[in-house]
Amino acid sequence: MRAVVAHAAHDLRFEDRPEETEPGESEVLVHVAAGGICGSDLHYYHNGGFGTVRLREPMILGHEASGNVAALGIGVTGLAVGDLVAINPSLPCGDCEECQRGLRNHCIDMLFRGSAMRFPHAQGLFRGALIVPAHLLYPVSPGVGAGLAALAEPFAVCLHAVKQAGSLLGKTVLVSGCGPIGCLTIAAARLAGAQRIIACDVVTEPLSVAERLGADEIVINGPEATGLDRYKAGKGRIDVAFDCSGHPAAVATAIECLRPRGTLVAVGLGGAMPFPLPSVVTKELVVAGSFRFDAEFGEAVGLISSRRVDLSVLISHTYAAERAIEAFDLAGDRSQAMKVQLAFN
Repeated sequence: MRAVVAHAAHDLRFEDRPEETEPGESEVLVHVAAGGICGSDLHYYHNGGFGTVRLREPMILGHEASGNVAALGIGVTGLAVGDLVAINPSLPCGDCEECQRGLRNHCIDMLFRGSAMRFPHAQGLFRGALIVPAHLLYPVSPGVGAGLAALAEPFAVCLHAVKQAGSLLGKTVLVSGCGPIGCLTIAAARLAGAQRIIACDVVTEPLSVAERLGADEIVINGPEATGLDRYKAGKGRIDVAFDCSGHPAAVATAIECLRPRGTLVAVGLGGAMPFPLPSVVTKELVVAGSFRFDAEFGEAVGLISSRRVDLSVLISHTYAAERAIEAFDLAGDRSQAMKVQLAFN
């Protein structure tokens, strides 16, 4: 079996790994079809990790993937050989305090594919085949492509973020940072009934995708930009802001635009930053974080599978897996690429 393996910063290899062939009870052998390159994958590629999370051994990358069922273990029902499935990369333990509280995305002993947070690392999905517990596989409807099915994971992240904001019905919404997560947040906000969605970014190119996924207005933001000034008027004009950039300036601008008792949802995972706490206090703002997902994975698959949402515009490039280095280099260029995917088999 061939896999995309990160050994260190800028040491990415397409190499042989042991084959997985015999699923056990309640397990399924899946031949991976498509995998999307995420921001965390790029951190491992460019920097060998992020923050305190570092590569300490070679790790197969990837947590956004779909594949075809190749073999069924004993006791598996609801799946058939050949089915295209979206693969949930998240396996909470179910027993820890947070899982018992119903916060499975905060599991203390989480196994999340393609993550170096634990050691040995949780090997990822960018490989020819792997064995997966059956309950982590979600079949998609005939005619839905493998690339679209692989978008279930990032879309689940954004569906969870939108839930953190409460009802969006009739609300004016700002989304800062229009990479894949920002654009998918726009799609999720539109589905949730937002009345008006403003998308802003410091780069022009992603905004065209944001518009096609439901943004009513696109704004170039930056130190000299004035496009959001009218939303800062008075005490603010925005009901809910989603920051998908993790950048201090974007967070400060979002808070300036929020009206009293508005809500900021922090989605982008930036570093430590100065925070305009006085504005949060005087405007009585609600600030919520959003981390991964849980039940939203199945919801994402359902929305994609039923074609209630068309996310195909998000996929800008697809490379054969053996060209992974080219794909990763392109994926880091926001002026040229949105979601870059790898094709397997």
